Amino acid sequence: MTPYWIIAGLCWLLSNSTAAADWTPLPGAPMLPPAVQQQLEAALTSHPGQPGKPPRSQHLNPDGTARFSNRLALARSPFLLQHAHNPIDWRPWGDEAFAQAHVLNRPILLSIGYSTCHWCHVMEQESFEDQEIARFINEHYIAVLVDREERPDIDSLYMRAALLLNGKGGWPLNVWLRPDGTPFYADTYLPPRDGDRGMPMGFLSYLRIVSATYETQPEQIEHVASQLNQLLQQSAQHSPASANLPAAASLAQAAQFYQQNSDPFYGGLEGTLKFPSGLPLRFMLRYYLQGQDPEILNNITLTLEQMAAGGLRDQLGGGFHRYAIDPGWRVPHFEQMLYDNARLALIYLEAYQVTGRDDFATIARAVLNFMQHDLGAPDGGFYAAIDADSLTTEGELEEGYYFSWTPDELSTVLNTEQLQLAQTFYGVSEHGELDGRSVLYRAVSVPQLAARLQLPESTVTTRLQQIGQTLLEARRQRPAPHRDEKILTAWNGLAITAFATGGWVLNEPAYIDRAKQAATFILQHLRQQNQDGGRLKRSFYAGQAHYNAYLDDYAYLIDGLLTLLQVRAQPRWLIAARELQQILDQHYVDPAGGYFATSDDHETLLLREKPAIDNDLPSGNAVALMNLLRLAELTLDDSYRARADQLLRAFGSRLEQQPQALAEMLLGLDYRLQGGKEIVIVIPSGQTGETLLTPLRQHLYPHRVQVIMPADSALAKEADNWPLLTGKRALHNKPTAYVCEGGTCQLPTSDPAVFLRQLGLAE
Repeated sequence: MTPYWIIAGLCWLLSNSTAAADWTPLPGAPMLPPAVQQQLEAALTSHPGQPGKPPRSQHLNPDGTARFSNRLALARSPFLLQHAHNPIDWRPWGDEAFAQAHVLNRPILLSIGYSTCHWCHVMEQESFEDQEIARFINEHYIAVLVDREERPDIDSLYMRAALLLNGKGGWPLNVWLRPDGTPFYADTYLPPRDGDRGMPMGFLSYLRIVSATYETQPEQIEHVASQLNQLLQQSAQHSPASANLPAAASLAQAAQFYQQNSDPFYGGLEGTLKFPSGLPLRFMLRYYLQGQDPEILNNITLTLEQMAAGGLRDQLGGGFHRYAIDPGWRVPHFEQMLYDNARLALIYLEAYQVTGRDDFATIARAVLNFMQHDLGAPDGGFYAAIDADSLTTEGELEEGYYFSWTPDELSTVLNTEQLQLAQTFYGVSEHGELDGRSVLYRAVSVPQLAARLQLPESTVTTRLQQIGQTLLEARRQRPAPHRDEKILTAWNGLAITAFATGGWVLNEPAYIDRAKQAATFILQHLRQQNQDGGRLKRSFYAGQAHYNAYLDDYAYLIDGLLTLLQVRAQPRWLIAARELQQILDQHYVDPAGGYFATSDDHETLLLREKPAIDNDLPSGNAVALMNLLRLAELTLDDSYRARADQLLRAFGSRLEQQPQALAEMLLGLDYRLQGGKEIVIVIPSGQTGETLLTPLRQHLYPHRVQVIMPADSALAKEADNWPLLTGKRALHNKPTAYVCEGGTCQLPTSDPAVFLRQLGLAE
């Protein structure tokens, strides 16, 4: 960080310059510097991300303008902009905030959340909009707000601290820091005052107690902060690298853990809260393919069936919500995240390949269509998320209102016969799950309903489709939930992988086109063109890209580009993937193996983390591992495999001791132990090649890379520049497959049966 005394001097100069226009002071805070006031006035009238939106505040002037504004109005984060009219003197994370904390000798109140976080909204309305609470914060703290999705490094660091302090985490995450950034206390959502929501002590009391302790017992604060910092450093230490690669026993140990801890009734992991990511279904599918254990497959399919039938899935729109608050996936937390849906689309596609079940393909299509319709940006990328809260008919924000129904609401858009069918199928009742409102779920199956009505299943299906479309159109007339329209590189990488895979597996070229559009957008708008080696930015909003990219931005995007390459082979995807991998190897690599979350020239925080454990998303190192292995196969460059082996050895002890925490990395370990194959299919001009492509689409064959090369493509013209493609030709004017390993190929074939035998997929 810039030395605080320099910033403090600049702040003093600004605060003592000529006064600007009239400005309502924030309660308990000094008047904003005139230069900041002028910037805010300009931003509030012309901010590109907020055109025509009414102020998000309880405190309005008679003309409808916001009474209060703070520095967050200058931000380019939807989450920060949501707090731009709080009466709190919020500042974004940066040198200026820490400088003021040093100069005034105040603790920092750091609040971390994100734009579609329900409890963040609740705490904002209850506490951050409260003038008494705001006054106390402004008089005793330096208040800093962070969007966790744009600054995952800050979020991860202080979430780690919260877990060490009190064993729980979540958002909003409120952390009390010393002026040097060292935490000494943390908590999640807190009600505003003592007794609220049944809690004995509220946020204002915490603020008062911490402030008094900071002022009167600085040695106690110093002791706690020092001890916590030591624990933080210890928690981030990694065991020495293993001498050998982890063994297959890690795969078996993880699979056993998940089988033993799975919910036998509803699938997923046992527990009250049910997250789709709780059971790593992609790993379990691969483990099933090795041993063909029917119990493993039953567990996988049970989970997929129950998730899709429950309220976790938006039965009308096709996407999935964040998680369920009950074991049966019935009542969700209603946020809809791009990354959840991208991952789930991929899982249902792979399950379709393994089982051949058309219902899994149908669900995958619905998820992809939801992402395209509800989260697709017009310029080619994908937006981040959709909020859980929406406006009721009384104009109040309420979680789940947009997605839930009452019988009366159904009766206004459905006829009597349709109403009875909808209530039975979707489980709508007078009581409901949300204070009289019902979450739609599949209360009965189509075969059960058809038997009950004594109708053909096809007839019932058609009627339900008509009902679903009618309800969806009616729902779209309601005030829609807020959509977070920032575009994140990492999450778009996941979406590119999902759409490219969907286009391949379902033979839907439009999905591949959508993946191509997203990849083009990210490379054009979030990659620095002709400067700094073409490094990535994290976030794009209101026409601007900002924040340095993280490991997962590079890893997920490379994964998307390599997947796109394998279904629509254009040289530019491989060129971009290799260039981005080179940046990782230059700026993010740990010489001991693996990659840090941040670059070597990133802002210095208390920790520089090297992520390995999967949370809601796979660790960046796990995805980077698979990328390296695929690049080794696609380029026949063994240096990539050497780096992959070094990464595996770096995390070897964790993979041996706690493999279930690194489930995504087990995909890479499985690939490395099984050995990957290279598949090249050359298609003569004017032909489709479906005789060879169809059997390949129909199987999950994870230990391979593939290149589909039309003979008249630009790729074919450059084939001699690619070692993997050199000498590959269509024989006898027929689609021809080459199955290779380490560059050594079996005899080329145009016979689908021979092709499958070469892949080991047929006797």
